Amino acid sequence: MSQPEAGPDDALSLQIRQVGVQPQDDGSYRVLIDSSRGELRGILHPCQGGEGGVVWVSGAIGGLDGPANKVYAALGAGLVNEGLTSLRLDYRLAGELEECVLDTLGGVSVLKGLGATRIALVGHSFGGAVVITAGTLSPMVKAVAALSSQTYGATGAGKLSPRPLLLVHGDEDTRLAPTCSQTIYDWAEEPKEMVIYPGAGHGLGECAVELRGLLKDWLVNQVG
Repeated sequence: MSQPEAGPDDALSLQIRQVGVQPQDDGSYRVLIDSSRGELRGILHPCQGGEGGVVWVSGAIGGLDGPANKVYAALGAGLVNEGLTSLRLDYRLAGELEECVLDTLGGVSVLKGLGATRIALVGHSFGGAVVITAGTLSPMVKAVAALSSQTYGATGAGKLSPRPLLLVHGDEDTRLAPTCSQTIYDWAEEPKEMVIYPGAGHGLGECAVELRGLLKDWLVNQVG
């Protein structure tokens, strides 16, 4: 598979050279993506024949499982039954915004190569800014969800429209205050939605069950 993806500016690009997969006992696949900028690792939950897909990315330290008691892992597996293929993606250079945006666009390219025509992006914390920026750069992206997002790197939220934007935050987040999501919401154009969970912190563990249901329904509605 080889497909170039546009980067945050004309000087940056990432090209997928090869994708290697290793099957796991739970039906998922460990994925090694050889790109022009280095190796990307991830976990793929494929839906045979499904045209919807989700790329999941984490915060500034990377990772594959997501916040809220590993919500990415749970939904990645569960959404296969809803016709969605999921790619849980780890960054090459965690914490570097432009590089992580390129990684996310690389994940979009991989899902496109697997037959996805409607792709949603989900990111947490630093990853919220990553998916907002990446969402403005690919016509394959049809919806974006940012969880406990930072504002740095998210100023382009207004360019997402007409793609739907979902913002989620806990009202007791002491790392990135819920005003961050409010600010992004104000920057964004319709369609947009913001959900604030009472008593939830940055990792959203206190509302894990509710968040899982919210994301499942929203993703199925947007790209299912």
